[in-house]
Amino acid sequence: MTTKSWHRFYDYNVPHTIRYPHFPAQRIFQLTAGSHPNKACTSFYGTEMTFWQVREQVLRLANALAARGLKKGDRIGLHLPNCPQFIVSYLAALHLGAIVVNVNPLYTPTELKFIIESTSMQTLVTFDMALPNVREVTKETQLKNVIVTKITDYINGLGVSTAKSLDLEEGWLHFSELIENCKDTRPPRVPVGPADPAMIQFTGGTTGFPKGALLTHGNLVAATLQAGLWASPGAYAPLAPSQQDRSALCVLPYFHVYGNVVAMNWAFFGCATQICVPRFDIDEILDIIVKSGHITYFPAVPTMITAIVNHPKAASLDLGRYVGLLNSGGAPMPVELIERVIDLGIIFNEGYGLSETSSITIANPISRSKPGSIGIPMADNDFRLVDVEQGLEDVKPGESGELIVKGPTVMQGYWNSPEETKNQLRDGWLHTGDIAQVDEDGYIFIVDRKKDMIIASGFNIYPREIEESLYEHPKIAEAVAVGIPHDYRGETVKVFIVLQPGAEATEQEIIDYCKQKMTAYKVPKLVEFRETVPKSAVGKILRKVLRDEELAKLKK
Repeated sequence: MTTKSWHRFYDYNVPHTIRYPHFPAQRIFQLTAGSHPNKACTSFYGTEMTFWQVREQVLRLANALAARGLKKGDRIGLHLPNCPQFIVSYLAALHLGAIVVNVNPLYTPTELKFIIESTSMQTLVTFDMALPNVREVTKETQLKNVIVTKITDYINGLGVSTAKSLDLEEGWLHFSELIENCKDTRPPRVPVGPADPAMIQFTGGTTGFPKGALLTHGNLVAATLQAGLWASPGAYAPLAPSQQDRSALCVLPYFHVYGNVVAMNWAFFGCATQICVPRFDIDEILDIIVKSGHITYFPAVPTMITAIVNHPKAASLDLGRYVGLLNSGGAPMPVELIERVIDLGIIFNEGYGLSETSSITIANPISRSKPGSIGIPMADNDFRLVDVEQGLEDVKPGESGELIVKGPTVMQGYWNSPEETKNQLRDGWLHTGDIAQVDEDGYIFIVDRKKDMIIASGFNIYPREIEESLYEHPKIAEAVAVGIPHDYRGETVKVFIVLQPGAEATEQEIIDYCKQKMTAYKVPKLVEFRETVPKSAVGKILRKVLRDEELAKLKK
């Protein structure tokens, strides 16, 4: 790859280009299991499993599924929260050459049915707490295999469930029994290469229906190596002197591409123990951080980080002693929040990625981070800023444009959606829908989502700019700005505010504050205080939900 201007800002140990191995994604895990078999791979509520123990479980499950007729190219849905069973199922599916379909365990029956039908899925791995929804959906779909586990089955001292204790339907399979009854631990002889499909990762679509980004083994290998070398323990070696000390706090959902690559696969590549956490509970997370003694790597999203730094215990815990590298992604991180994290003594960097880019593709170097920026392209990735209207012409220096990216992590297309693929992928360039600016060093700053831009009285208003100012207000914990229809202005700005615990404020107080911080046409005309704002499973604030609520009010 041609040397780029931003390469001079890479950390000393990060290569400009990577020679990607021509092997399937699961080989990363197998290499680590072979070289460090006795290292703890997972830690789940105090119960540890070594890399070798996980390897044995993976191969038994893979061979058990093969014996039931599962083959290369079949779609296997993983309908699980973060737990060892997810890791075992994920690796077993890849060993068979099957395609993993990540499924949010909180999906409604309607959403679950859509995923099953649109992928022609025949096998679903699920868990006890989701059984009511699964039972409803199986009556209306062609699912051939339903494999059920109980989350606590992998916690020592709590016992292991059975098909009978879970009252499973006739023909359904019990996860632990399926593994226990198969003694074959030989790797399946299935030829799998970089170009073969590995995963379908669903993301929002312009039509309102989710789209499945089809990621290959080559995509996942490239994404894992890019992330692993960028956030390598070698960059902060004093914090992780040996593989035995390396750990990753995995609360980002594995079923989300960010958690899948930047948490789970990063840990495989870095020989790190994954502390698996099925849900984000702030008190539980703080307890885990302190009891662990030290966590090498903690990938998170801004809402999680906000909850941590705003917690009354945060200042007294001296968190910088317990967290090696805190990585933020999934949504923009307010500069004020970044500064608070740095003040705690935590090494921090922010990155950017999409389901369509196998997670992270642009990131801040650890030693040369610019708060407010998403950073610079990682090894072998490139970008352009193009005109928002047509997406054809590069914008002039200093101007905002739609961010388009190219590189080995970019998806092959959307599953069974040729038109959507054509809209997003053009000559190898992925059109992200994000509006950005670039500085003289090549660092990229996201201005906002193209579809989130507010146009009021002919002025373009970017919600993030308003939100950045609001986050500086000492009483505000979270802020979301949206555009709502207005008879005269076309759209007007409304902000939704979550106050800090115990704080009080008025609508006029917030508006007066904004008048001091921004041009008149950007000042919110409406303010609504809320206890919470809607978020996705990964913790991303759902601006669209708030906008839809406002539209529904106007129609009444």
